[in-house]
Amino acid sequence: MKPVSSQYLRALTIAGSDSGGGAGIQADLKTFSALGCYGMSVITALTAQNTQGVSGIHDVPADFVTAQLDAVLGDIGADAVKIGMLHNPETIRAVAKGLRRFDVQRVVLDPVMFAKSGDRLIQDEAVAALKSELLPLATLLTPNFKEAEALLEMNIDSAEAMEDAARQLAALGPQAVVIKGGPPVTVGGDDCFFHNDDAGSVQWLNHAYVDTHNVHGTGCTFSSAMAAYLARSESVSDAVRHAKDYISGALESGALYRLGHGKGPVAHFFQLWPQR
Repeated sequence: MKPVSSQYLRALTIAGSDSGGGAGIQADLKTFSALGCYGMSVITALTAQNTQGVSGIHDVPADFVTAQLDAVLGDIGADAVKIGMLHNPETIRAVAKGLRRFDVQRVVLDPVMFAKSGDRLIQDEAVAALKSELLPLATLLTPNFKEAEALLEMNIDSAEAMEDAARQLAALGPQAVVIKGGPPVTVGGDDCFFHNDDAGSVQWLNHAYVDTHNVHGTGCTFSSAMAAYLARSESVSDAVRHAKDYISGALESGALYRLGHGKGPVAHFFQLWPQR
């Protein structure tokens, strides 16, 4: 047997399954692989989903979520964790307990509340549990502007309001916040980044707007890319900026494809697959 010369960079996604493959754990695992990480998963919910929408959600029992966490973190461990869809309070509490039990240090929390189709993916009573249980454990919190509105119970109708929302969310516990932009707040692909270590300053992550119908799983992919770069021991700021470059490239390349009859996925492996 050859001596062990290196170790995998380990990235774990705790999220829902997208049967259409464009978002959720499927998007996360593709992103981890594309960025050089060994991907693992804890499935929190099953969805009947495609490019047109979500037709059904089946929760995984909280005790089985715990069993998955114990199996993966107790044996393999994780250099970074990305958290996505958590449909109910019981699951949220189970995940928070698991993260504390295994002292996970790099956590990207994507508070998935709405699918691109507009379908709601979280129970109303779960929002309070998300804020109290998981926001204090997050290295990075990555809501889109609608999710930021729901977390803060405020209206975000300008770039200034988005900056204020990022500061308010950071005050709830996460080390840093990225509010992913969208109409009517920003133009194109602009996102708002606030880090508690940056003396209260807000930065804007700018990228040229990509005119594409294929945006399914964009938020999941962006957040899991941040987790992958954190697993590679990058700083929070570098992880965010490199993840922005990655999702922009995945959108640009994904615009060349057509899949399904609704909003198609991004091209997760654009750096590896030959352009057609």
